[in-house]
Amino acid sequence: MTAEPLLAILVGVLFATATYLMLRRSLVKLVIGLILLSNAANLLIFATSGLTRGAPPLIPEGMLTPDGVVADPLPQALILTAIVISFGVLAFAVVLIHRAYEVVGADDLDEMKDTDT
Repeated sequence: MTAEPLLAILVGVLFATATYLMLRRSLVKLVIGLILLSNAANLLIFATSGLTRGAPPLIPEGMLTPDGVVADPLPQALILTAIVISFGVLAFAVVLIHRAYEVVGADDLDEMKDTDT
């Protein structure tokens, strides 16, 4: 069995788990859901790019195309960009949740809703 069906199942499980955790009342579970969602998106990009082992995409001097099978650099660049963006979103969410907990004194979203006056 190849790795692509296993990665597809893993991506589906990660997206489902992330959605479930983000719909919970606890803010900590929301952050864990955000982490799982970003990892699932990265793994989805990785899986859709294909799992082929290849040489670096360098073109020898005097040729127009590289020799043999080469690795595609675009999925790698997309995943690195997604990692940076998800880290920034996660850092912002953690700081926002920490500040909300300091002000309200509760982790539950229903208790936070009761403080609106």
